[in-house]
Amino acid sequence: MARVKRGTVQKRRHNKILKAAKGYRGQRSTLFRQAKNAVAKAGMHAYRHRRTRKRDFRRLWIARMNAACRENGISYSRFIHAMHEKKIALDRKVLADIAVHEPKVFAEIVKAVQ
Repeated sequence: MARVKRGTVQKRRHNKILKAAKGYRGQRSTLFRQAKNAVAKAGMHAYRHRRTRKRDFRRLWIARMNAACRENGISYSRFIHAMHEKKIALDRKVLADIAVHEPKVFAEIVKAVQ
């Protein structure tokens, strides 16, 4: 069986990992073994945080809406309940954006559901 030299394949593989580790601190950006571990860990964190980001944004929207609702004399939970009863279908992202950028419009929405 013929001998297989892996020089170019290995170089390509190492460079792919090192390119992904660009900007990391210390040896994690220059040495292959440390870079390989760092890139694997970063990938795990990225996978997990793509899911938690959705939860974080929903919490942010709720906090913003709660503050705006209380300025208009109603709690967040009563406001959402009233929205469901009146069959007004605006999601929390849109309502939070309105509450931040158009407070007068949000006040009108609160009056409409009360």
